[in-house]
Amino acid sequence: MRYSKQRELVLQKVEQLCDHPTAEEIYDEAIKECPGLSLGTVYRNLNSLVDAGRVRRVCIPGKADRFDHTLCWHSHMYCTVCGGVVDADVDEKQVMKLVKNQKGAVQDCAVVLFGVCEECLKKQAAQ
Repeated sequence: MRYSKQRELVLQKVEQLCDHPTAEEIYDEAIKECPGLSLGTVYRNLNSLVDAGRVRRVCIPGKADRFDHTLCWHSHMYCTVCGGVVDADVDEKQVMKLVKNQKGAVQDCAVVLFGVCEECLKKQAAQ
């Protein structure tokens, strides 16, 4: 992958925004440093970074893709109240056992939990 100032800026924003940002959220932050940047350029660079294994795509069915700088396998939880995405504590050994028992060749596995995040639960309890 050739060096690109814009790609490096996009990667930097994914790393700084630790909350699994969308392309639009990355764009909103990056445009402050690079006013000529387009949303299309952000998408192209994110796709290049994913393809190069420098960023991980987090797919939430029916929602915009999120991007994660943590590359090792881990799970996520989507909050149905605030729309946030946080890392989830899932037993990797159990998941790998399920994957191992499948017929065919599993190429990837993503676990996304849907529920209410800790912050939203606290807010609900306070009301």
